[in-house]
Amino acid sequence: MTKTEEIVQSVSRVVLGKEQEIRTALTCLFAGGHLLIEDLPGIGKTTLAYALARVLGLEFNRIQFTNDLLPGDILGVGVYVQGRQEFVFHPGPVFTQVLLADEINRATPKTQSALLEAMEEGQVSLEGKTRDLKRPFFVIATQNPQEQSGTFPLPESQMDRFLMRITLGYPGHGAERELLRTGRMKERAESLAPVFTPEKVLKVQDRIWEIKTSDTLLAYVQDILDLTRKEEGIVTGLSPRAGLSLLQAARSRAFLQGRDYVLPEDVQEIFFPVAGHRLRDVQTRREFGRDRIEEFLKRVPVPI
Repeated sequence: MTKTEEIVQSVSRVVLGKEQEIRTALTCLFAGGHLLIEDLPGIGKTTLAYALARVLGLEFNRIQFTNDLLPGDILGVGVYVQGRQEFVFHPGPVFTQVLLADEINRATPKTQSALLEAMEEGQVSLEGKTRDLKRPFFVIATQNPQEQSGTFPLPESQMDRFLMRITLGYPGHGAERELLRTGRMKERAESLAPVFTPEKVLKVQDRIWEIKTSDTLLAYVQDILDLTRKEEGIVTGLSPRAGLSLLQAARSRAFLQGRDYVLPEDVQEIFFPVAGHRLRDVQTRREFGRDRIEEFLKRVPVPI
């Protein structure tokens, strides 16, 4: 069993029946991106984030987003110390390695945007100083469906910071029976032993950049990007940054498959998690579903 497969199997002991989603989350982490999980409450989003951090040996913090949360509650604040006659910075929960931004769309857009610099640059600028975040830095944000009350839609600039978006969905019949039989998911997650280290995660993230992409593969990705920009039913086509994200995620999947080169099937497999939250229908203004994404890909010739 490879080390990455050991990670998946360990997390699967807590997040039951979701091996594919766990692999996608691991693909996102190794690609150096951030993950958005959209689903109903109680599906296991928080458990997945915590279990993944435990197994990878990463420091974990959780922020419960609410409509009265302030940017300082995320980033930190300077507190004046009378005896020292100066302000002392108290870091917020963003100074960690795995940050769970729970129900992020329950906070106001101003508070949501507090994460933008952290997610894009791996740093926080406050009170005239730039402070680097810990590495690796991985944000797992969860959001409830927008039709639920008390939610604020994430702005497009924020959505674009997430490399991938997934849903977990209800567990299968067998997995749910096991969940009902055993329960105590929190205790089981806390008992998970690390099988990786932060240093190894960083090495893998560096290794991903070495995965080869042929000129033919790059042309295939460009054809996909061009079609999204020409399609009349799409609000805005995929940006160059989205194209880079697509390639990086494909490299990460190839690595998890044990290859040092990217195949078209890698691009196809991760296209929906990468592009689904970036492509919106002109008429409904809603993100594309998986079926429409798959039909879209069929229109792009696959290199042989």
